[in-house]
Amino acid sequence: MKRNILTVTFFRVLIIAFICPWITDARGEGPERKFAGTWSGTLSAMGSRIPLVMNVSFTNADSMIVTFDSPDQGARDIPTSMVLVKDDSISVTSKTIAGNFSGKINADATSISGVWKQSGFSFPLLLVRQGEKIAINRPQEPKPPFPYRVTEVTFPNRADGFELAGTLTMPEKEGHYPGVVLITGSGPQNRDEELLGHKPFLVLADWLTRHGMAVLRYDDRGVAKSKGDFATSTTLDFASDAEAALNFLKGRQEIDTTDIGLIGHSEGGLVAAIVTARRNDVAFIVLMAGPGLTGEQILLMQAALISRAEGADEQTIRSNEKLSRDMYTVLRKNSDNEKAGKKLRGLMADFDKKHVNDTSYHPLQETEIALQVKTLTSPWFRCFLTLDPEEYLSKVKCPLLAVNGSLDLQVPPRENQQAIEKALIFGGNSRYEITELPGLNHLFQTATTGSPTEYAKIEETISPSALETIWNWLQKTVIK
Repeated sequence: MKRNILTVTFFRVLIIAFICPWITDARGEGPERKFAGTWSGTLSAMGSRIPLVMNVSFTNADSMIVTFDSPDQGARDIPTSMVLVKDDSISVTSKTIAGNFSGKINADATSISGVWKQSGFSFPLLLVRQGEKIAINRPQEPKPPFPYRVTEVTFPNRADGFELAGTLTMPEKEGHYPGVVLITGSGPQNRDEELLGHKPFLVLADWLTRHGMAVLRYDDRGVAKSKGDFATSTTLDFASDAEAALNFLKGRQEIDTTDIGLIGHSEGGLVAAIVTARRNDVAFIVLMAGPGLTGEQILLMQAALISRAEGADEQTIRSNEKLSRDMYTVLRKNSDNEKAGKKLRGLMADFDKKHVNDTSYHPLQETEIALQVKTLTSPWFRCFLTLDPEEYLSKVKCPLLAVNGSLDLQVPPRENQQAIEKALIFGGNSRYEITELPGLNHLFQTATTGSPTEYAKIEETISPSALETIWNWLQKTVIK
């Protein structure tokens, strides 16, 4: 639920991918050196203000390195693909975010005045020299030394033939502890579920371990130290990984093998339900903003809610929704990616034609269209679109906690909680609790609107009320 599906209007997400900085061909022997340092400014775009930072440094061999930061989105070191410097002018391009900044430095080298271009839009941008890189404050992030044992572990996914890597935290005192596996949301996530400068699973694991539980969190397949291929994987494949983690915990002598459960965030909640539906040895599951509806239903609601929060008018929302519905229909009716891709491109071209006289609309560039088609026809998206949580939730027989934030715009609480409860009742499971926490967003932060654009701005990683709600339920329900 953290994937971008289609962007047909300017959206306050500059970040598409995170990779290592690109070392440019520009040499630091002449005028380039005057650009060295950290430069910050603010994009003013359609009512939004987006802070942007440009970092310029040099290697020992005098190669110029330029990266961008988006502080409000918690994004650091966005790589650049080309840097051109001539006299007092600089042009920097990042293929990663399909953006370009071109500007001219002033006489005393304290500011660069120029233009930011992205997705067919152009915005004036003044970058001012800073003393140092802007820090991101995350006060909840635990720091060592920890009052518990921390062990780096690897374990096999025997079904798919590769190893996963993670961190196991356990209370310092010897004993047999209840255990839990943490399952990340959608998109490539490391063991801390790190995103936008936050590490939710590091905070959650720290909280639970300090309260007496053993906690295993692991890198998604193909991410960080875990092996496997993320790009070709689906939600069902991630369930195989979660089962491997569960099996690993069951083989640890420090853990009570009769008291091991799963906590899944967002798509991870669906993964937890899939695993639990297959097995009878899961002691409990916690769904943190877990879905109860199909991916298609959630995506349509999510797009409308986020668009409204960002100030889009109802006509634009309805127009975008129709396009999305048409695209999802294409995917359901065409299993061949080449045929589906052609029809998706046709839908986007028709959409452009309908808005040709709309001065506020800018057509997607070819690189963006190609990226959207690739995303929409990916194995993960095709699976997620039609996968129905009810099929699995109705087979869950163990205690279940479903907790959602009232301001969650990505997995709307009311509709999804109703679907979760309906499935549990249908399956005859009465051992469940469904809770909506007021004022919290999809990441369980205390929020104002719930819009994803707030995530990185909020210093809180997980609200204490969410942590306490989960722990209190675990205490009264499953802790022996």
